[in-house]
Amino acid sequence: MEIKEKESVVVRFSGDSGDGMQLAGNIFSTVSATVGNSISTFPDYPADIRAPQGSLTGVSGFQVHIGAGQVYTPGDQCDVLVAMNAAALKTQYRYAKPDAAIIIDTDSFGPKDLEKAQFKTEDYLGEMNIDPDRVIACPLTTMVKDCLADSGMDVKSMLKCRNMFALGLVCWLFDRDLDVAFNFLKEKFAKKPEIAEANIKVIQAGYDYGHNTHSSVANVYRIETKNKVPGRYMDITGNKATAYGFIAAAEKAGLKLYLGSYPITPATDVLHELSKHKSLGVITVQCEDEIAGCASAVGASFAGALAVTSTSGPGICLKSEAMNLAVIMELPLVVLDVQRGGPATGLPTKSEQTDLLQALFGRNGESPMPVIAAASPTDCFDAAYQAAKMALEHMTPVILMTDAFVANGSGAFKLPNLADYPAINPPYVPEELRGSWTPYMRNEEGVRYWAVPGRQGFEHILGGLEKDDKTGAISTNPENHDLMTRKRQAKIDAIPVPDLEVLGDKDDAELLIVGFGGTYGHLHAAMDELRNKGHKVALAHFRNINPLPKNTAEVLKKYPKVVVAEQNMGQLAGWLRMKVDGFVPEKYNEVKGQPFVVNELVEAFKKIMNK
Repeated sequence: MEIKEKESVVVRFSGDSGDGMQLAGNIFSTVSATVGNSISTFPDYPADIRAPQGSLTGVSGFQVHIGAGQVYTPGDQCDVLVAMNAAALKTQYRYAKPDAAIIIDTDSFGPKDLEKAQFKTEDYLGEMNIDPDRVIACPLTTMVKDCLADSGMDVKSMLKCRNMFALGLVCWLFDRDLDVAFNFLKEKFAKKPEIAEANIKVIQAGYDYGHNTHSSVANVYRIETKNKVPGRYMDITGNKATAYGFIAAAEKAGLKLYLGSYPITPATDVLHELSKHKSLGVITVQCEDEIAGCASAVGASFAGALAVTSTSGPGICLKSEAMNLAVIMELPLVVLDVQRGGPATGLPTKSEQTDLLQALFGRNGESPMPVIAAASPTDCFDAAYQAAKMALEHMTPVILMTDAFVANGSGAFKLPNLADYPAINPPYVPEELRGSWTPYMRNEEGVRYWAVPGRQGFEHILGGLEKDDKTGAISTNPENHDLMTRKRQAKIDAIPVPDLEVLGDKDDAELLIVGFGGTYGHLHAAMDELRNKGHKVALAHFRNINPLPKNTAEVLKKYPKVVVAEQNMGQLAGWLRMKVDGFVPEKYNEVKGQPFVVNELVEAFKKIMNK
């Protein structure tokens, strides 16, 4: 058997929402990350709560891109498509490259399956113009039943292992070490070892099937890691990285971490993950609604904890009053917004960037808040740490924006050394102010001192009514309200953030691409492709949106053409026009609930350059 080396490969697992495609994709990602490959994943969940089995709307997908060097996106199209049933082939084939290998379970392509998938004939390959020579057609269900015939499992339980057979076959195609997958399953099913052993047996059977048949459809490829950086790696989702970032910040600050939350797609996994870590001083409360989740976090902040509340766009609407309470009381709070498709219930399992203006302005009164946007699943750790540090050191609520693509996607994460991260120093009331301190006394940076309850001499009351700058008593004085409004704004404006970095042809680009948040990988890949074709292109990607980096205007006005690309109708472009005089960019906007397609970006940017 010949093993060929390949720079990168994209695999898409697809099947019914009960076929375990997310688990198969996660294990393949973990196996790849453990050997040092760069990875980027995209879970594509159906929006239906539970569509009928075998239906077109019930198809669940998981796409993973693994590379020898850095990969920035899950890939526009896949090299290998796993289609566990007829509906999966019908809906997912459009994501396959023209020469992609396609793995199908022929047992799931019977007359009823084809009818549900709306095929008109039994020649489903011919109907879709698929070359049979590119198809690995195997009776997967039958082989799984044969493999587990002596296991004592019922048929329904056996069928839940079908995804592992497909995973084993894919692992053979890409010369993956099965030991990592075996260990993953032993850990996941530690309390049910018989389930772990059944799945391990089926993975091995799938691997052996590929090895023994030596399919002519696909070669066996090895993706060797380039520029290996020593360290321990794991495959991590954005939501898990966000949770770990909050834990790290609390530990660095020497505080308890409190999360007040209400379950909402796609943010719930942060609540689930943090609830596992009581031993690290984490307190999680699943509240009765979004308002209570935020209000309880405000209370925890007043009591001296690192307080976080997590939600998605609809929850930000509901939390806005309690968020405003934290603004006027000047208490540290991190509000996590994992964006999804809207408005209303919209597309709850899909991804957009449509909450930006809500994050900036979606409260009554002048209520400035810092806004930070994470760029990738692994960047969520650093973004969460930065958001917590900013909230604690500047006594303000901070909005951390991710999105469904970043939150559910994953990457190869090098476990960080917390000693390398900057200290977090909340502005506690100095002991020398005991007896003369008042609630809105500020330090040299204009930040209100934090008086944690329980210290004699620092007893105080905060609330939603405007307070006197000097005494902290309720005040309706017009001049005092103007003064306090300006002080709250000045505090946010003065928060130091890193300069905006320009990548690519930063000195002589003919086009500057601008974006924020989870579009980073796709915009970077589009820039790389344009540069490879001889164009002068640069990329400036915003993590800090409020306050903006000090060099924002300098960067945006340096280049002859600028395009702001975002998954909304132009919210970042509008914000930048507000803040930078005379800035009128080109715009590229999509609101599809799906990630950008790199090839489409390239063509759009070429048209802008050719204007």
